[in-house]
Amino acid sequence: MRRTWYSELAQFLWIGIVVGLLGALAGHLTLALLVYTLVYLGWYFNNLRRLERWLRLGRKFAPPDARGLWGEVFNGIYRLQQRNRKRRKRLVKLLNRFRETTGAMPDGIIILQPNGGIEWWNEAAERLLRLKYPQDVCQHLNNLIRHPDFVAFINGETDAEDVTIPSPYDAQQLLNIRMIPYGKRQQLVLVRDVTLMERVEQMRRDFVANISHELRTPLTVLSGYIENLQNGEHSRETVQRALAVMAQQSRRMQHLTEDLMLLSNLENRREQRREKVNVAQMLDSLLEEARLVSGERAHVIDLAVDDGLEVLGDPRELDSIFSNLVINAVNYTPAGGEIHIRWHRDEDGGAVFEVTDTGLGIPAHHLPRLTERFYRVDVARSRETGGSGLGLAIVKHALQRLGGRLEIESEVGRGSTFRARFPAEVVVQAPAPEGADELERTA
Repeated sequence: MRRTWYSELAQFLWIGIVVGLLGALAGHLTLALLVYTLVYLGWYFNNLRRLERWLRLGRKFAPPDARGLWGEVFNGIYRLQQRNRKRRKRLVKLLNRFRETTGAMPDGIIILQPNGGIEWWNEAAERLLRLKYPQDVCQHLNNLIRHPDFVAFINGETDAEDVTIPSPYDAQQLLNIRMIPYGKRQQLVLVRDVTLMERVEQMRRDFVANISHELRTPLTVLSGYIENLQNGEHSRETVQRALAVMAQQSRRMQHLTEDLMLLSNLENRREQRREKVNVAQMLDSLLEEARLVSGERAHVIDLAVDDGLEVLGDPRELDSIFSNLVINAVNYTPAGGEIHIRWHRDEDGGAVFEVTDTGLGIPAHHLPRLTERFYRVDVARSRETGGSGLGLAIVKHALQRLGGRLEIESEVGRGSTFRARFPAEVVVQAPAPEGADELERTA
């Protein structure tokens, strides 16, 4: 570029000298130099006009043709434009990629200006905090979220790194908010929906508390009797009574441990055995067991079975499903009540195991939580009958492994219906013997 400047200056001087000599020979030196200067200025301003017109109208096109210094200027500007255009394309691609990345994130991201106003947010933040564009641009977060814990957090009145508060639009939703300084006095706000995490943590705390409580009673009984038997002599009758109670509590702990192991296996999705299970035969045995459990309470129990309707599954898991539903009905139905058990094909080609009782019924607000571990409607009665509080949780998970589901209907004072639905893909119809109809057995 420097060489071009020197060349342009040398050309201007040589032409000026030649014009000056010719003017001197003609006796009009001043006029000749004036005309030469005007011509040069005209050429100069013409190139300026071409440059301005090109920049205004034709920046995407090739620069005007020119020689010398003006050609270098045109080409230099054109090269700068090309570099800037490429850089702008890279920035646009990078910005689009950033928007796609932040848009795919489940967590909300909000950028705050140095004065605390909202500058930008992603789709997750818009969904979680219901931000609206452009109304909420430059708004302060504490004007949109007025929870006292959040206001204290954003004002720096606490040393906590984050804060968890209920959503301002849904009290059942919990939001965790963290602020990270970056850039020039800017703040990056991360908003995360932690409702499920908090629920799982609460379930873990409840589980630890419940299992501790379930084990404390039998262990206290065992410890008390053992200490009593160790101190002094006792009659044979006293010893036998103590041993009977200790055996009962030991069976209770063993039953609880077995249920916990089974539930753990179901939740861990271990490989499941798949074999044909004769459900009718299994229910016949279960009917006899229900009679024994009923004992002196003299329940009226009837069983209706579609013979030949079999299931592909693990016999132990199927027995858990059927026995838990039937024994629960026996335990929670008053003496002399009725229990109706049905096993039949449904309209979708699947199968349904249905247990209906005339018991006390379950209040509606308890129904959504019945399948939670250790959840009981009547704690005292459950412990009296020796229940572990895991039966319906086992039923739910065993059905889910087969692709089925548990349905519960109940009305206080009228009884309950528990319905286990099995999908068509695990149901097998065995050939039925001639003349065989639905069998009914009444106890």
